[in-house]
Amino acid sequence: MTRPYVRALQEIDELQVAVAGGKGAHLGGLSRIEGIPVPDGFCVTTDAFRRIMAEVPSIDDRLDQLSRSDPDDRAAISALSAQIRRAIEQVVIPGDLAAEITGALAQFGEQAAYAVRSSATAEDLPTASFAGQQDTYLNIVGPTAVLRHVSRCWASLFTERAVTYRRRNGIDHRTVHMAVVVQRMVFAQAAGILFTADPVTGNRNVATVDAGFGLGEALVSGLVNPDVFKVRRGEIVEKAIAAKPRAVHALPAGGTREVAIDSQRQRVPALTDAQAVRLVGLGRRIEAHFGCPQDIEWCLIDDGFQIVQSRPITTLFPVPEAGDRENHVYVSVGHQQMMTDALKPLGLSMWRLTAMVPMSEAGGRLFVDVTRRLASPASRTGLLDLMGRGDPLVRDALETVLDRDDFVPSLPDADSGGPPAAPASAPVETDPTLVTGLVERSRTSVAALERDIRTKAGPTLFDFLLEAFEEHKRILGDPLSMRVIMAGMEATWWLNDKLGEWLGEKNAADTLTLSAPGNVTSEMGLALLDVADVIRPHPEVVAFLEDVEDEDFLDDLAELAGGTEAREAVEAYLGRYGMRCVGEIDITRPRWRERPTTLVPVILDHVRNFEPGAAERRFEQGRHRAREKEQDLLSRLRDLPDGNRKADEAKRMIDRVRTFIGYREYPKYDIVSRFFVYKQALLREAGRLVRSHVLRDKEDAFYLTFQEFHDVSRSGQVDERLIQQRKDAFRSYHDLTPPRVLTSDGEAVTGAYRRDDLPAGALIGLPVSTGTVEGRARVVLDMTEADLETGDILVTAHTDPSWSPLFVGISGLVTEVGGLMTHGAVIAREYGLPAVVGVEQATRLIRDGQRIRVHGADGYVEILSA
Repeated sequence: MTRPYVRALQEIDELQVAVAGGKGAHLGGLSRIEGIPVPDGFCVTTDAFRRIMAEVPSIDDRLDQLSRSDPDDRAAISALSAQIRRAIEQVVIPGDLAAEITGALAQFGEQAAYAVRSSATAEDLPTASFAGQQDTYLNIVGPTAVLRHVSRCWASLFTERAVTYRRRNGIDHRTVHMAVVVQRMVFAQAAGILFTADPVTGNRNVATVDAGFGLGEALVSGLVNPDVFKVRRGEIVEKAIAAKPRAVHALPAGGTREVAIDSQRQRVPALTDAQAVRLVGLGRRIEAHFGCPQDIEWCLIDDGFQIVQSRPITTLFPVPEAGDRENHVYVSVGHQQMMTDALKPLGLSMWRLTAMVPMSEAGGRLFVDVTRRLASPASRTGLLDLMGRGDPLVRDALETVLDRDDFVPSLPDADSGGPPAAPASAPVETDPTLVTGLVERSRTSVAALERDIRTKAGPTLFDFLLEAFEEHKRILGDPLSMRVIMAGMEATWWLNDKLGEWLGEKNAADTLTLSAPGNVTSEMGLALLDVADVIRPHPEVVAFLEDVEDEDFLDDLAELAGGTEAREAVEAYLGRYGMRCVGEIDITRPRWRERPTTLVPVILDHVRNFEPGAAERRFEQGRHRAREKEQDLLSRLRDLPDGNRKADEAKRMIDRVRTFIGYREYPKYDIVSRFFVYKQALLREAGRLVRSHVLRDKEDAFYLTFQEFHDVSRSGQVDERLIQQRKDAFRSYHDLTPPRVLTSDGEAVTGAYRRDDLPAGALIGLPVSTGTVEGRARVVLDMTEADLETGDILVTAHTDPSWSPLFVGISGLVTEVGGLMTHGAVIAREYGLPAVVGVEQATRLIRDGQRIRVHGADGYVEILSA
């Protein structure tokens, strides 16, 4: 065909999305794969859609209204989108365009039955499927009916669900266009969906076939449950045959209808095992052609398959590239760092360059390959014990993988793939000067970094940073620092284990560590209470802050009564903690110093909810409770057989934990302090490249790796297409949930707590801070939107150190991610907050405003109000 508005499917390939839309481009690609049967047809191109849209009255004004609409205002979107659809359908198709479509029909059979299918340019893409957002019409007979349904497909670009989906995903309505696929109708005996990777677990080696009788519409619409076949390496490994009481069949004169299936046939498989395996073989060829797992629509006719659609499966979490065909097991870094959001490319590469262990990247997240440590019996036990103490779900997931005898083969200890184990270090003395010495060494090193980096620019800056990263790792990996951290953690474990054994005390160390000295993160939370004390006496300042939007607001404070003092207090706080922010392991995230308005709502909450001097009182109360707990425990221990020895041992461990546990938070403070220095220098360099017209925007550098940024600085050239691709990919990663444990097969292995001692309906998690509390749940996904009152229980996905200022006003904590020694748990114990972490889907299962009870010692949450 050489018509300007119509192309045969064989003339199209998967790269022509702009012409044929996602569905049309993929069908064109499918039609080119040898041995893959695709129904004949053609595509009405996006040029035809543009021509029709140019005829729609007032379309620009209507699209402007739609773009300004609130994506949550369903009534407004419904009304506006319905107006646009009606206007499109009322446009008369011009004669030459209609003639092209009817001419194509004549070539394939004018009175044959056709499927008329929408194909949007933002549909069936590797990063977003848009499945079900536009319309498909089956068994359409005759040119007049086909033309009418082509118009309906054009209009379906503006269905309410399609409009809402684009608004939520930040896609401009004007950038999306609609092609229409017209294909010979397939009168299927059976139909369904083939996923070339397991859509639930993500396993790339397990294909799933859903099958039902008649047309696939019965499955898509949820009319019946499908038969399900799971196929691995050419064998059925699992099969479930459903009762299929109804099917959808085509009518001779056009259209479809539901029909009842004879009761004796309802549980007959829609496919034989051999057919399911053969279908998966076709799917593997399609997957190999497109280069990624596919969601494939198929039909069965007389023991032969027809493929009517294939699209990427966009919900699978990507697999790290290993460079070999061996099995690998990966553990999420984000779950250990309490930040499971996607990182931008510069953030990923900077964390990898400064990390102490090699890391792999997938889906905008980082993972550590633990395969060799799992394979070696000597290192396996230590790894599982460490992971289990931090996050039992990770340990359980790793044990699940190990139970599969063929996945991680056991290696001799000498073949564990890592350096020989170092001899155990002698324990450090319980000496507070060890901590002060480490802190001073860190401060001196960061100050030298700040001084030396000021004069660096261009390629010289990147060479300097590579040297700075070595100093970064030297400080972070200081053996003494590691020994001090482990001394505090081991003392905590000893106290919990021994006091549980001797006295029946659960998590006694939680109270013993209240207001431990030297914890920079808990001090940060309390210090913001002091800032609120400065601001509270000045009503003009409070009123001004309530309306602040500009990040330069501190400059305006001097004009207000009390404003100078308020500014000095905020500036002093930012001077100490301004390098922090939510998601701070990603260097590209805006820091408090860059976006101080982030802190304003928290400061105002503190002004309203606390009395002057609250920080000092909170700290002293915690210290008093810890001292009382110590005296009580020691007294009870002395009453036991061999009590004096036990009390002496416990006293040594209590002194040890209070000396060292606060330092646990300091290395992270050192890291983010350095990151802010690196970032400021890199942004200065990005600014230079903007002024030189190399980069369009400073933050475009965030979508380059460190090495790529270095190359751009040296060459003065940048690939803008690469930056746009990285932006699109980063946007797509937002909707992906990273697993705690991931295999090289792509399987997201989910661990379980494996407890049966909980009340009915309780939400299970990991106990990290003792105590029981009831209160109002406040489900907060963004720290800047927190609206907390004293006594509320914070429920969120994860908390890194930047959330600590919120902790001083709440009564309990529930998170979806976390472990015994992650930051949220440590600070909850410091503040005496009952806390349960690792509660799967807590932010969905608990509604904002519900009353809940948090059992911090036993690790579960009860929902008290419906």
